[in-house]
Amino acid sequence: MNLIVPLHSYAAASARCVLCWRGGARPRVSVSSKALRVAPSWRASREGRRRALATLGGVAGESARRSTTRSAPSALCSTLAGEAETSRAREATGTGPQVVLYNTKARKKQEFEARDPQTRSVTMYVCGVTVYDFSHIGHARVYTVFDVLYRFLRWRGYDVVYCRNFTDIDDKIIKRAQEVGQDCNAITDKFIDEFHTDMASLGNLSPTLEPRATEHIDAMIEQISRIIDNGHGYVVDGDVYFSVPSLGDYGSLSGRKQDDNRAGERVTVDERKRDPADFALWKAKKEGEPFWESPWGQGRPGWHIECSAMIHKLLGTEIDIHGGGLDLTFPHHENELAQSMASCKQCSDQFSRFWMHNGFVNVNTEKMSKSLGNFFTIREILERYHPKALRFFLLNTHYRSAINFSDGMLNEASARSYYLYQTLADCEDLLFEGEGTEATAEDCCATFEGSKVMLEDCMRAMSDDLGTQQTLSVLSPVLKSMNELLHTKKGRKNPEREKQLRGYYAGVTEIMQVLGLACADYKDVLQGMKECALRRCGRSAEEVEGMIKRRQEARKNKDFELSDRLRDELVNDGIALLDSPQGTVWQPVSIQ
Repeated sequence: MNLIVPLHSYAAASARCVLCWRGGARPRVSVSSKALRVAPSWRASREGRRRALATLGGVAGESARRSTTRSAPSALCSTLAGEAETSRAREATGTGPQVVLYNTKARKKQEFEARDPQTRSVTMYVCGVTVYDFSHIGHARVYTVFDVLYRFLRWRGYDVVYCRNFTDIDDKIIKRAQEVGQDCNAITDKFIDEFHTDMASLGNLSPTLEPRATEHIDAMIEQISRIIDNGHGYVVDGDVYFSVPSLGDYGSLSGRKQDDNRAGERVTVDERKRDPADFALWKAKKEGEPFWESPWGQGRPGWHIECSAMIHKLLGTEIDIHGGGLDLTFPHHENELAQSMASCKQCSDQFSRFWMHNGFVNVNTEKMSKSLGNFFTIREILERYHPKALRFFLLNTHYRSAINFSDGMLNEASARSYYLYQTLADCEDLLFEGEGTEATAEDCCATFEGSKVMLEDCMRAMSDDLGTQQTLSVLSPVLKSMNELLHTKKGRKNPEREKQLRGYYAGVTEIMQVLGLACADYKDVLQGMKECALRRCGRSAEEVEGMIKRRQEARKNKDFELSDRLRDELVNDGIALLDSPQGTVWQPVSIQ
């Protein structure tokens, strides 16, 4: 099976893995088993696994500078014994369930195929942030959703060029710069860096391209000129407007009719516009604002033209997938589509073959907004919850559905993800330590039916419009089986215990990589989750350990009332105590 990061190559220990680029004269980089510290047996060291992830870029925390000329590997080729030929065949022929994605414009799910079945090339553009402030939970959702789509398409063997822009010239940026007395570039540079930090924390991969709007002003001016020449734009006192009535198909994406686009009674309408629905392509210079030279005088581009121009310049006149939040469907994406069609008479009438939008984020069942005081930045949330817990929470609801953000839901996600990482850490402790018999890739996954079925179920769920929530559900019985093999008397006596654990481990870690939940060290994640739990309840680790000792003394003295009260007090704070012959330990738990 083709992997984003070849987890099987260190989990199943099949000699080598190769990082390869598809298409064009791109460099090939081979990483040997020695470099990854992978032994000829499946019992590779835990350090080898960490090195593999770090070397091949699968670990969150990568924060290299991005630029419009930067490219990322499209996929990693698995060279596992017994699976290599199957992987290449699946990659070449599309073996596996048909990928189906919901297309907003078509109002239905549609089969997704690459335009060229030989190269399997896919172009994907996702509208980026306007960089004037810290990113919020809504941003976390949209970019995590499309990061998973990026990972999934690569997993299925597509060569994906993923472009995500920065809007670094906008009214909000200008206003913020004036408020703090700084240059606009200082504001945008700062918050681009902060955005990269947030995305790395969430485990999102770097896009192939990350253009800034201000780097492509010439392309915007050129496209605006074509729109005017084609009769869809007009100039008024240095401003340029798009004539909405001039394009008969306007509204085809959102489903809105022309009559729906009239300005409301409480909206101030620019009387210079020919129609209230017309929107700005170019804005004439105002005092104290950044500006560029243009055929219509000094000024700056409107918001909508930025994405249209950058897509045409960097990806072509037609792309495969255009994504963003549901709120962008109208007017932003509708206007992008209109501009693209108006500027290119010979272009396809769809601009993007698929339009994908993720649902809203509600906070305690209310729409998130600053005015309601329920607006949270990613940084604020990560003070209380581990990034992996937040990512698990975001993926546990289908991307097109609204998601309800609350402490209760995040507590539950934190507890469930802790169980996931604890299971894998326990599995590593058993399988990665000491010496043991050799095992091939077939032993690991290919010949173990339980792991094969799980991978097939997960691929089927992901292929059906990116069913991340169903994929996580598929993992639940597998984790239960792993824990039975690890910790029960019956499981320890199972003659195929290690073989089954190897298969489960390889399959689960592969799916985690597709979901962006993989990490270099599970125990580090577990420790981080415990520290977040302590911050949420306002206790220190020493305080909790002290209460555990008091409870142990109470039990020793048969004071079960005190023992139960101490236990319940901690449970109410989101801390569960686990007793065993080796002692008592604690872990985060969902607060009821």
